[in-house]
Amino acid sequence: MDIKEIFGRNLRTYRMKRDLSQGALAAKMGVDRAHVSAMERGQQNVTIVTLWHVALALDVKPAELLNDEEET
Repeated sequence: MDIKEIFGRNLRTYRMKRDLSQGALAAKMGVDRAHVSAMERGQQNVTIVTLWHVALALDVKPAELLNDEEET
């Protein structure tokens, strides 16, 4: 699996666990909802700074967003 897809899958998983809409997460990060959507679909090549902002907004460690092991 591509790292962008792994990141997107994990982003969506943690966002949903926190019961946040894409719009709510985008507001916490100060970005557009479409940007969150593109990240979740693996269509956005995020920077390390964006990775950090996503992790802060979701209250997870950045490494958790890059973990390629599926949760059970």
